[in-house]
Amino acid sequence: MTAPPPLRRPRFWRALAELLSSMRFAIASLALVCIAAAIGTVVPQGAGVGAYIEKFGPFWGEFFLFLGLGNIYNTWWFLLILALLVASTLLCIVRHTPKYWADMRSFKEHIRPRALRAFALHAEGRLAAAPEEAAPRLAALLAARHWRVRQQPRAGEGVMLAARAGASSRLGYVAAHGAIVLIALGALLDGELPTRAAMLLGGKSIYTGGGQVADVSAAHRLGADNLAFRGHTLIAEGARSATAILSRPDGVLLQELPFEIELKKFHLAHYPNGTPRLYASEVVLHDKTSGEQIERRIEVNRPAALRGVTIYQSGFDDGGSPLALRAIPMNGAPRGPDDVRLRVGEALPITGGGETLTLEAVELRTLNMEPAPPPAPEGAASAASTAAAPTNSALRDMGPSIHYRLRDAAGQAREFHSYMRAADVGDAVPVFLFGVREAAGAPFSYLRVPADEAGSTAGFVRLLAALHNGEQRQQAATRYAALASASPEAREQLADSGRRALALFAGDEKIDGKSVAGLPALSAFIESAVPEAERERAAQVLLRLLGGCLHQLNQLSREAAALPPLPDEAASAFLTVALLALSDAPHYGAPLAFTLHHFEPRYASALQLTRSPGRWLVYPGCLLLVAGIFAMLYVRDRRLWLWLAADGSGGTRATIAMSARRRMVENTREFAHLAAWLLPGSRTTHEEETTP
Repeated sequence: MTAPPPLRRPRFWRALAELLSSMRFAIASLALVCIAAAIGTVVPQGAGVGAYIEKFGPFWGEFFLFLGLGNIYNTWWFLLILALLVASTLLCIVRHTPKYWADMRSFKEHIRPRALRAFALHAEGRLAAAPEEAAPRLAALLAARHWRVRQQPRAGEGVMLAARAGASSRLGYVAAHGAIVLIALGALLDGELPTRAAMLLGGKSIYTGGGQVADVSAAHRLGADNLAFRGHTLIAEGARSATAILSRPDGVLLQELPFEIELKKFHLAHYPNGTPRLYASEVVLHDKTSGEQIERRIEVNRPAALRGVTIYQSGFDDGGSPLALRAIPMNGAPRGPDDVRLRVGEALPITGGGETLTLEAVELRTLNMEPAPPPAPEGAASAASTAAAPTNSALRDMGPSIHYRLRDAAGQAREFHSYMRAADVGDAVPVFLFGVREAAGAPFSYLRVPADEAGSTAGFVRLLAALHNGEQRQQAATRYAALASASPEAREQLADSGRRALALFAGDEKIDGKSVAGLPALSAFIESAVPEAERERAAQVLLRLLGGCLHQLNQLSREAAALPPLPDEAASAFLTVALLALSDAPHYGAPLAFTLHHFEPRYASALQLTRSPGRWLVYPGCLLLVAGIFAMLYVRDRRLWLWLAADGSGGTRATIAMSARRRMVENTREFAHLAAWLLPGSRTTHEEETTP
């Protein structure tokens, strides 16, 4: 007995083609793409390293970045899966389309008459006409119902009519698979593959430095003929740009545009709650090829397009607004120039408190619909007027504000935020709010500076300067003592006490070798010099003395400025807020505070620029997918056979049967109607239909 021949294994390429063209492989690839897309909706895309570490923790944040989940749609493994899906689906189409096409053209008219009785849906009947006469009439009736009919006369036996309807449902499979190929190819074209290919073929590299766009060398610039890209640019009013910035996880690439964008005017409108209602850019596109100048208005959801590049309105920013900032010395030193002039985004060296600082204008906000800060608690010390940012929900327009940094020689910076106009936040008088915070992202604490009768900070600045002037403190204490007592001995003692209270409050006298200022200085003095049993009474006397001396000091500062004295009620309201502001000024964290004096808003338009040739594949792919799914779900593929044989008496014995690819109630109803219509009086058999 001879042994059977060994099994021949298929060749590698044939086995690979069999694997790629299998339905299981295509479904697995599609499932992986769907899983990756689901991950991309959960994990934020394109965020910084710190954002992932903050949200997911150090371990998982770094692990997600290692897998590329922060830019999942452009990772090598996602693109590989997408390419395999395209190859698998394309092979499926090539492999099965000829079979589907042959099946669509086939009527199966060679079926045996006996086989018709085995169909789940079949019926028998009689016709008065002969088979040769009945066949054309029945074919015409079926054709009128949109059935495609083929006749097969069988000599000496009869006529077989084979009809088919809904054969286009087979095209639904091809259309759906073709749609997947088109959509996946469009995704590959619109991804980073063209950019990576341009970098590889052109020897380009990612730029990791800083500086101006114009200073970046050609080694980091992609040509205007790059097949696909997605970038952004920021253009100030009156400026031009011909370069888009393509962000990468480890740097940027610069993409040259086939045209230059000039921003003529930026329009911004707000809702009553302060959120932007409309922002639009009026631009002029300067075509580099033809030299043509094309004016366009770009709004959200209303892009402009030229040379295959689509320009979208994505946002706005400050375009370097000119500012005039007024300096307020927090240490009572003589003021320098009233206005410091710079632009948003610029840095300027200044001198304050005997040190050189760098003033950096970070952000100008022309509209601040914010919750108003809560009123300061009565009788509180330093922390009272530097309460944290507000939390109440009532919105009000706080007016323009400036956000800036002061950086010392060591590079350490504090952030500050001040409003241009005084706000009524529940204090005795309107106040100017000066915010400070140690770290970005932390809430601001606000110093409340009272507004004078002219609505400015000049009254507080005069009072602060007088507080740090020893001669004026002595005059104020002497005047207060003269008004408070008639006895010369008591006046002298009261004047000395008032002078010392002002000196302690100004921080000019040390307590136990430490420099303390404001209300904490008075508290420390009482604790060190007054017995515990008498401290409460001493504090009340000292505060009353301090208030009276500050009142006289304020009147003296107004006399020096040739201003009339304030009425008692207005002076009392002003000093109620000024007392806490003077106490907190030494703890502000900077020798100078800056308030916005004048500005000219200048906006910059943030535009997104894309060249996406893949969309011309994705759009027809989506239409093809809808058509394919519709054909598969709603077009019923049915076959009908009608066997006509002579009965020996001049009539016809007829057998009719129908089959469908899917079992549906509509098939039974349709067959019953057709049998009764074509063969009146026929006997119909309804067995349980199975899908062949």
